[in-house]
Amino acid sequence: MRKTLSLFIAIVLILVTLGILILASASSTEHEDAGHFVIRQLKWLAVAICTAAVAARFDYRLYQKLAIPLALLSVLSLILVRIPGIGSCIKGSWRWLKFGSLTVQPSEFSKLAIIMLFAWWIARNQRRIDELKRGILIPFAMLGIFAVLLVVEPDFGTTMLVSSVAVSMMFLGGVSIAPLLLTGLLGLLGVLIMIFQNPERMSRILAFLDPQKYEQDKAWQLVNSLRAFAGGEIVGVGFGNSMQKYDYLPEAHTDFIFPIIGEELGLITALIVVFMYVVLFVLGLRIAFNARNDFGRFVAFGITLMITTQALINFAVVTGCVPTKGLALPFISYGGSSLVVSAAMVGILINIAHTGCHPASAASRNLFKDRVRKV
Repeated sequence: MRKTLSLFIAIVLILVTLGILILASASSTEHEDAGHFVIRQLKWLAVAICTAAVAARFDYRLYQKLAIPLALLSVLSLILVRIPGIGSCIKGSWRWLKFGSLTVQPSEFSKLAIIMLFAWWIARNQRRIDELKRGILIPFAMLGIFAVLLVVEPDFGTTMLVSSVAVSMMFLGGVSIAPLLLTGLLGLLGVLIMIFQNPERMSRILAFLDPQKYEQDKAWQLVNSLRAFAGGEIVGVGFGNSMQKYDYLPEAHTDFIFPIIGEELGLITALIVVFMYVVLFVLGLRIAFNARNDFGRFVAFGITLMITTQALINFAVVTGCVPTKGLALPFISYGGSSLVVSAAMVGILINIAHTGCHPASAASRNLFKDRVRKV
C-alpha cells in the first residue's frame, strides 16, 4: 500500500506541476499582466497543499458524523449563489460566491459533500439497500436536491458528473441495476426536455453535431480545440509557442487547457497525461479495496470516480466526443475552488490508506457484496 500511495501522490504532483507550467503559457494572453493567473493559482496551490495535509491527518471515519452537516452546508451555499448581492453571475451562470476579492464556487464543494453523504447512507443501510425506500427513494431524493440546485445555476456538466458518481456508488452498494437504469433514464429525459426548450442549449447540440457549419458561432471553441491538437502533431510546437491561445481558443487556461498541452507538447505528452489519470483510477480503486470499513471503501471509490470521471468528461469535450460543458481538468485547469477540493480529496484518500487496511481480497469481496445476486 505504501508503494501505491507514493505513486498516487507522485502522479498528482506531476499533474499539478504540469498545470502550473501550461497555465503560464495559456494564460499569458488573458491579462495585461502575463503572470496574473499563475500567481493567483500558486496562492491557491498553497491553500490546497495545506488542505491536503490537514485532510490526510484528519481521521476519515469522523466524516460519518459530519456527512449530514456538510451536505446541509453545501445545499445552503448552492442556494446563496442565486441571491443577488451574495452570489455572482458570470456569463449568464450563477455559480460563484464573492467574499471581497475572494471568489469560491460552491458546486465544487458539493462534489465532496455528495460523496460523504452517499458513503454514509450506503454504509449505514448496507443490509437494507435493496429495499425501494432505502435503496432508491431516499438516495434519489437526496441527489435530486443537489441536482435541481446545480441545474438552475445552470451547471449541467457538474450535475451529470455528481449524478453519475452517486449512481455508481449506489450500484456498488448493492442497489439492483434495473431501478437505477429506469431512474437514470427518467433523469436523462428531463435533461433532454430542458435542452429542447432552450434555444441556447439546443444550438450547442447542433454545433456539436455539425461543427463545421457553426464554426463561426457556437462551434468556435470546439473547432479551435481540434485545430490545437492537429497543430501540435506528435511532439508539439514547443512550450509557449501555442497559436490558439491568442484569442482563438476561449477558456484556454480553464476548461480547454488540455488542447494547449496537445498543441505545445504534442500527442505523446497528451496521451501520457491521459494515461496518468488511468493510473490514478487504478490506484484509487486499490485504496478503496483495502479500506478498513464500508464507509472508507465508498468514500475512496467516490473520490476516485469523481476525479477520473471529471477528467474523462473534459477529454471528451475538448476532442468533440460530447457537447461542450464547463468542467475543469482536475489538478491542471486554472481554478482555486477546483484545486482545493481536489487536494482535499487526495488528502482523504491518503488518510484512508494510512488509517488501517484489511487484506485486499477480503475488502474486494465486501465492496462488491452480493453483486452477482443483485444483477
